[in-house]
Amino acid sequence: MKELIHKYNIPGPRYTSYPTVPYWDDASFTPEAYLETLKRSFKESNTKQGISIYIHLPFCEQLCTFCACHKRITKKHSVEAPYIDALIKEWNLYLEVLEEKPVISEIHLGGGTPTFFAIEQLERLLTHLFDSSIIAENHTFSFEGHPNNTKLEHLQGLYDLGFRRCSFGVQDYDERVQIAINRVQPYQNVLNVTEAARKIGYTSVSHDLVFGLPFQTWKGMDRTIRRTLELKPDRLAFYSYAHVPWIKGVGQRGFDENDLPSGEEKRELYENGKALLEELGYIEVGMDHFSLPTDSLYQAMVDKTIHRNFMGYTSSSTQVMIGLGMSSISDTWYGFAQNEKVLEDYYARLEKNEIPLARGHILNQEDLVIRRHILNLMCLLETSWVQPEEQFPELANTLERLKEMESDGLLEFIDNGLKITEKGRIFARNICMTFDLRMLRDKPETRIFSMTV
Repeated sequence: MKELIHKYNIPGPRYTSYPTVPYWDDASFTPEAYLETLKRSFKESNTKQGISIYIHLPFCEQLCTFCACHKRITKKHSVEAPYIDALIKEWNLYLEVLEEKPVISEIHLGGGTPTFFAIEQLERLLTHLFDSSIIAENHTFSFEGHPNNTKLEHLQGLYDLGFRRCSFGVQDYDERVQIAINRVQPYQNVLNVTEAARKIGYTSVSHDLVFGLPFQTWKGMDRTIRRTLELKPDRLAFYSYAHVPWIKGVGQRGFDENDLPSGEEKRELYENGKALLEELGYIEVGMDHFSLPTDSLYQAMVDKTIHRNFMGYTSSSTQVMIGLGMSSISDTWYGFAQNEKVLEDYYARLEKNEIPLARGHILNQEDLVIRRHILNLMCLLETSWVQPEEQFPELANTLERLKEMESDGLLEFIDNGLKITEKGRIFARNICMTFDLRMLRDKPETRIFSMTV
């Protein structure tokens, strides 16, 4: 395994989309073209499956130095009301585009720190969304919370609005690691919010752990996992730290790069962590996610309905996902669009009564075929090209690139398809890269992705 890690530990995408964001064709993108794809997709799918909404709430009271998200650091809570006003206006602009009431199947509040906001502000936003929509009977509403500032009022208020899933960022319990990433939170805080959520009635509580952070050792990670499992969260995200300071700047320069585990040490953290999680009853789902057999994410994997998008892995799938807020990304299946990433620019576009789309990509037929293969590999660890619409002109070249991975035991070919082996699961991103025609045709001259291992 050591040799394989050395061989395949190269920069590569995480494939929350295809094409990946650096390969979007911004030159031919227009908001008008994107909104046409939205209307088409909405017409095809709204009554059948509804839509998903991702709401980006970017404010944080302090900077966590491992974070690669778009955020705004402030302790001034006077920013809350204007931002909620902007989200409501943005949603109203979308309602003008759509030809019928949207059916909301999924909402996720992400950030930033959603629990930075007072529950009254969140209720004001969500009530407006609900009043202007139809709520699907089997909806899935979830939010991310910071253990240090998630109050009982947040948990109860969101529960009363239909939220049943919550996710808490733990990262690591080792004090030295917490200080290095500027994310100091006692175990007691995580215990309090987890137990409170369960007492209120949340049916799925998730914890996020990160491996590859500065000063992490297996001894410390073993303790973190065992402490986490004392609380038995229904799901666990066991993320690889994406070190991309050339993109995110000073936020990821809060420690010396020599403090990071080596590629081999990082993979050991994952392999040992995975073994311990499985020993304690968790099942790996997709890539970097684990679930108890009782959770809906595991059932979605069994039923082969699991989906992956910019929100990560989800147990439900909709053709349309509308992203609201600064930097949010929307997805119509036929097109992607990202909002303005600078808060002032986001506000300025809304002042002009414009949906604040800054860039995006309209998928061509080849993109749609490749997207399906990569989504299959990331979610189901297999794909096939039995039907003519599943094939593409460069398929033979892709299969040739995969032969070496087959020899290394990372995958096995089946009739007109392939399956990723257990050994190859950790190299899923590398396998997807052999299908990534846009990147293969235009290989980056400088590093733009984190390492795959």
